[in-house]
Amino acid sequence: MSADARTPTASVIVSTYNAPRALEAILHRLCGGSHRPAEIVIADDGSTEDTAAMIRSFEPPAGTRINHCWHPDDGFRKTRILNESVARATNPYLVFLDGDCLPHDRWLEDHLRLAESGTFVQGRRAFIPERFVDAVLEGRTTIPRLLRRGRLSGIFKAIRLPMPRIRRDRDLYGLLGCNLAMWREDVVRINGFDEAFEGWGIGEDSDLCVRLYNLGIERKMVHGRALVYHLDHPELPRDHVPESLARLQRSIDLGLTRCDAGLDRHTKTVA
Repeated sequence: MSADARTPTASVIVSTYNAPRALEAILHRLCGGSHRPAEIVIADDGSTEDTAAMIRSFEPPAGTRINHCWHPDDGFRKTRILNESVARATNPYLVFLDGDCLPHDRWLEDHLRLAESGTFVQGRRAFIPERFVDAVLEGRTTIPRLLRRGRLSGIFKAIRLPMPRIRRDRDLYGLLGCNLAMWREDVVRINGFDEAFEGWGIGEDSDLCVRLYNLGIERKMVHGRALVYHLDHPELPRDHVPESLARLQRSIDLGLTRCDAGLDRHTKTVA
């Protein structure tokens, strides 16, 4: 793999909403992994006090700072809380993780080794079926045990390979915000996430990446490294999908690099 000469320090941005058990498991895995993050920013889209209490009680290791970024619950406003979290992040490299995805022990190490100027990194995800989620979160089973028994979906994407498979492209296929890494300066240049994307749907993560493509940034699509394991759950209503896809198509057709409603709304702390 071709790592950038600037091996970065990273802020890990974890999005969450009313899932304190999963978030606690993520924090333990991040802080117990092969490379501990300098900073974890929790992008909290309006969770109740249960989440805040768990975060206050969690004790990160020396050298890791946790920043809880929260706004009131006013519907699904993930793009806004992600922009607020990017504005607060203090490190040059940003690694995004969804609050329903458990990272591999070497997830952050892999992302940092893959970091390279002029690129962003797209990792893959395997799936923990919903019927096993409680057992994993309660410690009654483990991801390796489920993998050995063939209980995970997307098994190829669940295995860390001796050598990663890397494809460089500017494709729309496989763009996922749940396991994504990029230079903070590039995110600032495109004005972050487009806050016009509201409601759960498809498109806000792809839109971010499309604008990076339009800026000349290339994707490194990686298999076999930077793995995460999705905690399957019932899908949310998809009412916003048509509108989100239309907005995404506009960014593609017009070759947009910046969004109007974006990171600059929170730029008091953005350098």
